[in-house]
Amino acid sequence: MTQIVSVTSGKELGRFIDFPHDLYKGNENYVPELFIAQRDMLTPGKHPFHENAKIQLFLTYNGDRVTGRIAAIWNLNHIKFTGKNDGFFGFFDCIDDQETADLLLNAATNWVKEQGATNLIGPVNLSTNETCGLLVDGFDKPPMAMMPYNAPYYEKLLLANSLVKQTDLLAYEINVSSSNDRSVRLLDALQGRLKRSGIVIRKINLKDFDNEVRKVREVYNAAWDKNLGFVPFTDKEFEYLAKDLKMILDPNFCLVAEKDNKMVGFVLGIPDINQILIKIKRGRLLPTGIFKLLLNKKNITRIRVLTLGVIEGYRKMGIEACLYGSIIKNTYGTKVTGGECSWMLEDNYLMNHAIEQINGKLYKRYRIFEKAI
Repeated sequence: MTQIVSVTSGKELGRFIDFPHDLYKGNENYVPELFIAQRDMLTPGKHPFHENAKIQLFLTYNGDRVTGRIAAIWNLNHIKFTGKNDGFFGFFDCIDDQETADLLLNAATNWVKEQGATNLIGPVNLSTNETCGLLVDGFDKPPMAMMPYNAPYYEKLLLANSLVKQTDLLAYEINVSSSNDRSVRLLDALQGRLKRSGIVIRKINLKDFDNEVRKVREVYNAAWDKNLGFVPFTDKEFEYLAKDLKMILDPNFCLVAEKDNKMVGFVLGIPDINQILIKIKRGRLLPTGIFKLLLNKKNITRIRVLTLGVIEGYRKMGIEACLYGSIIKNTYGTKVTGGECSWMLEDNYLMNHAIEQINGKLYKRYRIFEKAI
């Protein structure tokens, strides 16, 4: 008989983190998350998200065997910023069994309802500033860095629990060899036009990293404030993410646009670390995982462009095209053969069109679900 329990101990947290490894054992497209990173993310006092939120984790068991997991999330910053009493669920993984899925989803629903929620949204793994969305199309390839993966049957489990589509998040695949190089060919002319307006494109300065992070955070929070589900990063949250990303950042793919020393836009591309993580058993860096990570970083052949933003008043000037063109140009002469632009809101027609113009192909679709409670 299946039963559900609240996670209250370190041992149960370990089972919560490890469950997907067992569920997807033998699946060639599954990429294990690093255990230490997941543990810190889900532990109050370790990750700054918890300073303005509450989380309750649940596990389902059939006898001694874990059969599912879910996190119920009450994000006070989301409520303050949006004025909406939304609760969230994330870290949802489950065997193909509706009874088990209902136990998990109903537990999350009831918990956020007790906090005051009138709507349930997910999956989001903490917030939309982290990994989010349910894969509904494009199961034939592993996910890129910081993107989720799940089995195809998850969608029917959610739909049967009265969850409905809120929006789709799109991922575009780009191959350097077949990409439209028009933005690269026009790069000098575009940059010359921007310079006449006092705008320059440059690489991020890792030697002044803390100051750069502060400026990028200001642009991020300003450029995305009208996007569905957006909640501004707190200073601590952004610094936490930046510290993690610094270990893998390549300045060739992290570029900023400035006018009079004021940052007005940026693009962030990160090496697809999943090409290495997919080979690290159960997400453990010790005893051998750390060596795989360090030795294989130089062999990564893909990048994920995970964010590009330009603040109001500087859009449609050619900054976006320059940032994209510069990233493509900077792959020339490297091992990078392509990558992914993700995620894009399905109704962000301007940016989606810009990616399609450089021959980006829509190849994965992720979905956010919701239900009134």
